[in-house]
Amino acid sequence: MAFLRSGIVNEVDPQIETERLWLRPPVMADYAAWADIRARSKDHLTPWEPAWTENELTRWAFRRRLRIHQRDQREDLGYAFFIFSARDNHLVGGLTLSNVRRGVTQAAALGYWVGAPYARRGLMTEAVRAVIPFAFDGLELHRLEAACLPNNLGSIKVLENNGFQREGLARKYLKINAAWQDHILFSLLCDEVSEGP
Repeated sequence: MAFLRSGIVNEVDPQIETERLWLRPPVMADYAAWADIRARSKDHLTPWEPAWTENELTRWAFRRRLRIHQRDQREDLGYAFFIFSARDNHLVGGLTLSNVRRGVTQAAALGYWVGAPYARRGLMTEAVRAVIPFAFDGLELHRLEAACLPNNLGSIKVLENNGFQREGLARKYLKINAAWQDHILFSLLCDEVSEGP
């Protein structure tokens, strides 16, 4: 895995590489690939995400989303990545480190999605594993947090395979698919990550 950056993280576009994937912040040129994979994956994604709006996949909505991601990165509030296949450069999903808190907390929330054609191949496990050094070494965070629905066994597996520990149940924690739903809370601390080979 390679982690490429120089200087202050929020002043550059970080890129992360693994054996099968590469991750980088989204850009406007990604719109067509993003809209295509999200449209083809709607049935796969909607049970796990906030309700989609009527204009969810429009160019305008994508541009607005990009502006938010760019502002968040500039202000050290969040970092968004698109995940691409190293084999064919196809967009396979996305990952965010959001709600970055500094001061005595030094934490962020991890979120991710994978397109239906790429699910159950271990790609998201690999992508999450790749972003952990960015979060702990690059951003100097102390804690990563994640939440998932109790019936999202794939997401639970991604987190547990990356060393995240269950912390408990948050009742009606997030509004997912138009309903307030309970979530299992997970965390990973920087000192729980072992040095790789």
